[in-house]
Amino acid sequence: MRKATIADIARLADVSTATVDRVLNGRAGVSAANRQRVNAAARSLGYLPTEDRIPLPSRPAHLEFFIPLGRSEFMHDLADTIRDFAASLPLVASCRVHPIDGLSPGALVRALEKTGMQTDGVGLIAVDDPVTRGAIRQLSEAGLRVITIASDVLSTPRSAYVGVDNRVAGRTAGLVMGRMARKGTGALALFLGSRAYHGHEEREAGFRAVIAERFPGLMILPGIETDENNATSYAATARLLDSRSDLTGIYCVGAGRSGVARAVAERGPLRPFVILHDLTDVTRRLLEDDVIDVVIDQNARLTGEQAVIRLLGSIASTAPFLTLKYIEPRIILRENIPVRSAR
Repeated sequence: MRKATIADIARLADVSTATVDRVLNGRAGVSAANRQRVNAAARSLGYLPTEDRIPLPSRPAHLEFFIPLGRSEFMHDLADTIRDFAASLPLVASCRVHPIDGLSPGALVRALEKTGMQTDGVGLIAVDDPVTRGAIRQLSEAGLRVITIASDVLSTPRSAYVGVDNRVAGRTAGLVMGRMARKGTGALALFLGSRAYHGHEEREAGFRAVIAERFPGLMILPGIETDENNATSYAATARLLDSRSDLTGIYCVGAGRSGVARAVAERGPLRPFVILHDLTDVTRRLLEDDVIDVVIDQNARLTGEQAVIRLLGSIASTAPFLTLKYIEPRIILRENIPVRSAR
């Protein structure tokens, strides 16, 4: 089957070839109606590029990402993947990754003030808050496409969410904990970065639901929010290990994992069963050294690549939302740690 040409698109859209050329190259001088007809015709003829059935823009796009890097190795791996992958794509005219100073909605809003005038789309990781939701609406009303990454922000005009189904990830942790904890009864510690992250809240809910449904002999202690601070998580874990002889399992939903692991390592082999999230250099070493038992991974490389692809897809699409497609969480044990991919 021969490749469609500009003349084919012009005939199908009932416009001139000059109009098609202007639309495909992003030049001015075309009405909104004709631009829509040309793009629809080009897509139907398979002229515009696609990636895994996601339509891509007809011209290079300018992308910006806003990520709370902090001390999170997952966030740094994600940012590095976004930069490297975007640099490899001809359809990305520019890609900037902005570090956000902390988790507060105000920090995100201040960072978003750096959004460039040429920007076509924005990807961000943010807590679910009225201020954050308002910022996403403002970006959308300004004509930008917005995607959320790793943790969704519901009730907003975001074009796509890229990441795992966090409730499923939490339920997976609950099932593994219930099956593998060394006692059929006992207490479970639950650490969260912040419930303001929709993803952390969903993981907690999924974990609690499975433990309650299937493992009534296990009691989940009140959740501890660490604000993603390792000193906080270390101190809280050490206190629990000293005060709760029935502590049989620890589930760390977000960051702060290094503090948890340090306190556990100090107890030696008679330790609780430990589940963390995100396969990083740190969690790899913890698995290898038998300090922790399971990592539930959302795959920073795949998340970063899909964030770029789906942001491009949302820019190309005429639909307000792309079809939701979750990244499948991986269960990583000491015996199946994936080889670290080279950049």
